[in-house]
Amino acid sequence: MKNIVEKASILIEALPYIKKFRGKEIVIKYGGAAMDNSEMRKNILHDLVFMNYVGIKPILIHGGGPMINQRMIAQGMTPRFVEGLRYTDEETIDIVINTLADINKEMVHDINQFGARAIGLSGHDNEILNVTKVQCTEDIGFVGEVTSVNIMPIRELTEFNIIPVIYPVGYDDKKQAYNVNADEASAKIAIALQAQKMIVLTGTPGIMRDVNDNDSLISTVHVNEVEHLIEQNVVSGGMQPKVKACVEALKGRVQKTHIIDGRLKHSLLLEVFTDQGIGTEIIM
Repeated sequence: MKNIVEKASILIEALPYIKKFRGKEIVIKYGGAAMDNSEMRKNILHDLVFMNYVGIKPILIHGGGPMINQRMIAQGMTPRFVEGLRYTDEETIDIVINTLADINKEMVHDINQFGARAIGLSGHDNEILNVTKVQCTEDIGFVGEVTSVNIMPIRELTEFNIIPVIYPVGYDDKKQAYNVNADEASAKIAIALQAQKMIVLTGTPGIMRDVNDNDSLISTVHVNEVEHLIEQNVVSGGMQPKVKACVEALKGRVQKTHIIDGRLKHSLLLEVFTDQGIGTEIIM
């Protein structure tokens, strides 16, 4: 009986958040280690289905870096990165598009199997992400920076309670396809939608003062603290683009941003529907 009462208490705790976010759009960026494990992926997609059923409008944006690396290696290619961005020549952009499209189809299939409706979108085929070529210290090929977002294909789905599942490939004014960083794409899409929240799923508990100490999680970070944390190497490596994307989203008037552990069972539900939440919240 005690367990049953506790379950009822959890539902009551979720009620004000269901009321608050019902009818609102929440952008979720999904990638990294949480994509490699089928059980983790199933939990995340079940969370999306739950959010959809209680009237929230989740928009899922996913990468697929590890899978792209695997395909490149299988074809005798060596993945190379410049300033944290993937060197993307003509052969690589084809691998990027085909790999992300395959991942997208699998996730759309799973969401539909779990009882919601989902449709896959790509940044270039659906003309969602307009880009220009990224300028680096060296030419890194077909890597794009988002200049504008066409939200119409996304809204056409969310208005009918369909979950958009988007992979970040953009196009320039000559209709050339470009690889786009998924964190950047998520921020730009969240801003264009004026989303209620942007949640970044990672393979860590959040921003850690010491990556080897799980008790060093920083639960709240103000945007003014970010540069200092970067200088201290608290925010470094793959965490930098995630944090910068959150800052960009906040400056673009997205109301809330979070970095949470996608490996944790039902991490999205814990963040959205509980008083305490999880991970790191970045605030203005």
